[in-house]
Amino acid sequence: MSRKHTKDQSDVVNTLFITLYLRAIESQRPDALVKDEWAEEIVRQLDQDFLEKTLALTEESGRIVMILKSRDFDQITQAYLTDNSNAVVLHLGCGLDTRLERVDNGRVEWYDLDLPEVIDLRHKYIGDKGARHHDLACSVLERAWIDELKIHSRRPFLFLAEGLFMYLDEVQVKSIVLAIKQNFPGAQLVFDAYSPFMRWAHNFKVFRTRVGSRLNWSLKYAKDLERWGSDIRLLEERYPFSYPEPRLRSLLKIRAIHALAKGIGVFRFQL
Repeated sequence: MSRKHTKDQSDVVNTLFITLYLRAIESQRPDALVKDEWAEEIVRQLDQDFLEKTLALTEESGRIVMILKSRDFDQITQAYLTDNSNAVVLHLGCGLDTRLERVDNGRVEWYDLDLPEVIDLRHKYIGDKGARHHDLACSVLERAWIDELKIHSRRPFLFLAEGLFMYLDEVQVKSIVLAIKQNFPGAQLVFDAYSPFMRWAHNFKVFRTRVGSRLNWSLKYAKDLERWGSDIRLLEERYPFSYPEPRLRSLLKIRAIHALAKGIGVFRFQL
């Protein structure tokens, strides 16, 4: 039986379906940057008119950058699992992402964490994904997830925070980073962040159009995070706006301006 999602859901929850829809649309392209057949299957169950209308509120350039970021997270995760085949991965603020299906190496222990209402949606639309997968229904600002993961204390850890930190304030982001550092020393953390200028531009657009959510935290320079602890080390930084991707041709002017080309980044740190 088809399960429909309609407008009576909150705006926050609705955005989860848009990112899922973007991956499903991308997956069907012959030149797909991300292949996500699971997302395609889930989207077939949803209200197509609602998805199309909500998607129309986003810009084409923003959709491509979102897909490029998702590809970056997939690639970094796959590389980590190649070097650490028995790793534990925790996806903070997972939404309706289906990354495990895209990167599973057959050994990884995978945790998806989000608010209870989001986890309920995951159970409804995604379902059980096997013994090595675990859903954690709590806020990222709580500490229950730390106790859950400590049973794997002898294994390597990778923490993913995609589309999350920018909605928190700096005190909250720092608290999460230092909690991971203290409880899982040597772990790696991958997250995306806006520059201060791009955060301002985004928030101005939200104010003007009344579409979207305000951003709170930004990162001016990647190495600024290293000031939060002596053992925190930047390993990698990627900037989707600067990629030589043909579908970003309309953004050539942005790529020519350093501050804009590095306005949105994906960062990998050793903690």
